[in-house]
Amino acid sequence: MLTKTKIYLSSPHMGGTEQKYVAQAFETNWIAPLGPNVNGFEDDIKTYLGNNSHVAALSSGTAAIHLALQLLDVSQGDEVLCQSFTFSASANPIIYQGATPVFIDSEAETWNMSPELLEIAIKDRIEKHKKPKAIIAVHLYGMPYKAREINAIARKYEIPIIEDSAEALGSTYFNQACGTLSDLGILSFNGNKIITTSGGGALITKNESLKKKAVFLSTQARDNAPHYEHSSIGFNYRMSNVLAGIGRGQMEVLDDRVSARRANYNFYKENLSKYKTIEFLDEPDGFYSNRWITCIKTKSYGLREEIRISLGKEDIETRPLWKPMHMQPIFKDYLHFTNGTSEALFEKGLCLPSGSNLTQQDLIRITDLISKTPNL
Repeated sequence: MLTKTKIYLSSPHMGGTEQKYVAQAFETNWIAPLGPNVNGFEDDIKTYLGNNSHVAALSSGTAAIHLALQLLDVSQGDEVLCQSFTFSASANPIIYQGATPVFIDSEAETWNMSPELLEIAIKDRIEKHKKPKAIIAVHLYGMPYKAREINAIARKYEIPIIEDSAEALGSTYFNQACGTLSDLGILSFNGNKIITTSGGGALITKNESLKKKAVFLSTQARDNAPHYEHSSIGFNYRMSNVLAGIGRGQMEVLDDRVSARRANYNFYKENLSKYKTIEFLDEPDGFYSNRWITCIKTKSYGLREEIRISLGKEDIETRPLWKPMHMQPIFKDYLHFTNGTSEALFEKGLCLPSGSNLTQQDLIRITDLISKTPNL
């Protein structure tokens, strides 16, 4: 029987002021998908990101990607190039639009989209008269992708980028905030992210008119009329004023949350890097990761499973690295340009507990157990 406190992979961590903003929503009866907290949360994110950003607070990061595809006029028959090594929410909205995903594998330095494979894919699709309509690149686990290279390729072929920063709030690329590096940025605030609104997300753009159009589409595309008038298909994607209140309190502790997760990574690396069978993902020069999740790559599937199972027996949650989209049953028949990188990471990689609320004793407990793995 399990008796010790369960350690989660990444659990919510409240700062204490969230209840103040939620209480204000109740006191003023702003219990709706609009209101002062929504506006304030958007302003808080805008100030944090800088770089002339405009922010639309939405019901989820998935909704933000869906609206981004709408804003780029992606539709039936179009192709969208999408990072394969990601969570399915990056790719699902492509299907919502009736478009076709084409999956691109990763490079080994950041585990994100390979610029080399991206250009190979673009050339292939253009040769076949199917120029991609958009690119979805992902800052996986908080590590920035190679934005200079990816952006240069996108500009060369005039293809817009949707920057999936769902896991990367607080990360920077050469001192520029992730989420502001491309045409449209995406944030997520669900329960396991670095800050949470329980469920929620945001769309980031440097174009205020695009922000306004996103908000319009997210509120059922109601035209300006005294009655309900609709000339476009809209969605129920606007963030609740109550949940935005949680977000306002969370923004006040975001820098502390980044520091705590980076400290987790440093602790794991200091205590486990002596084992030649475990590798960590270091930051290239100019890259600053929020270390949302600390990940390791082991020497084999067998060792990965030994560690995962032994920790699970002690009520410590871990998870294999994300299964690439081109290996998923729902996407396995779609075109993909791969080099084996993400497949190897899925086979040998493990996500370690990374919450900002982990104690020193929690971290010691985890690393001590890993150190006892027989074949380490």
